Amino acid sequence: MFLFAYDIIVPTSSNLNPNIPGHNRRLRRIFKGAVGALDDTLIHAIVPANNRDLYKSRGKDYCYQNVLAICDFNMMFTFVVAGWEGIAHDSRILSEALANPHVLFPLSPSDKYYLCDAAYANIRGFMALYRNVRYWLGDFRQRRVLTNKEKFNQAHAKLRNVIERGFGVLKARFLILKRMTPFSLVTQRNITLACFTFHNFKRRE
Repeated sequence: MFLFAYDIIVPTSSNLNPNIPGHNRRLRRIFKGAVGALDDTLIHAIVPANNRDLYKSRGKDYCYQNVLAICDFNMMFTFVVAGWEGIAHDSRILSEALANPHVLFPLSPSDKYYLCDAAYANIRGFMALYRNVRYWLGDFRQRRVLTNKEKFNQAHAKLRNVIERGFGVLKARFLILKRMTPFSLVTQRNITLACFTFHNFKRRE
C-alpha cells in the first residue's frame, strides 16, 4: 500500500490529470504562484483509554487523529501525513513535517507557494490570510467586502476552499473516516492513508 501511495500521492508537477478542469481559473490568475492549498483535517479515531486526552480535539468529546494534507486545484492530494494526535496544533504538525527528512515534504519552488489559513505562519512557500480580518466565506455573505484586506481574504478563501471540498468528498466517499473501526492506531493511520490514495486513483482514472 505504501508503494502504491507513493505512486499516487505525488506533487503537482508530476500529477498529470488533464481530464479534470482546474478549480477557479480566474482566481488562479490572481494568485499566479499558488500551486495548491494546505490544511489539516480531523479523522475519527478509536484510542486506548490512557491516550484519550491526547486525541480529544478541542471542545469535542470524540477522539480524532489530525491529518495534514496538500491538494492541487484539481482536488488531487499531493501530500498527506496522518496519525497525529487530535490535540496537536496545525502549525506544529507542519513544522515537524518540514523538519523531518523522512516525511519528504514537497517544498514549492522559490516563486511558488501553498495557500493556507490563519493557523499557519506567513513564511516563504506559504501564503496565509490577514489575521484579525474576516476570512470565512460565510462571513462575506452576511456583509459585503469593505477593505482591501477583506477583498484579499475573500479571494484567498475562495481559492483555498478547494481543499475543504476535497476533504468533504473524501469523507463522504469513505465513511470509515467518520466512524473508525477499533484497529491499532498504526492500522487506523494506514487506513486513512489508503483512503487518500484511492481518492486520487479514482479521480485520476
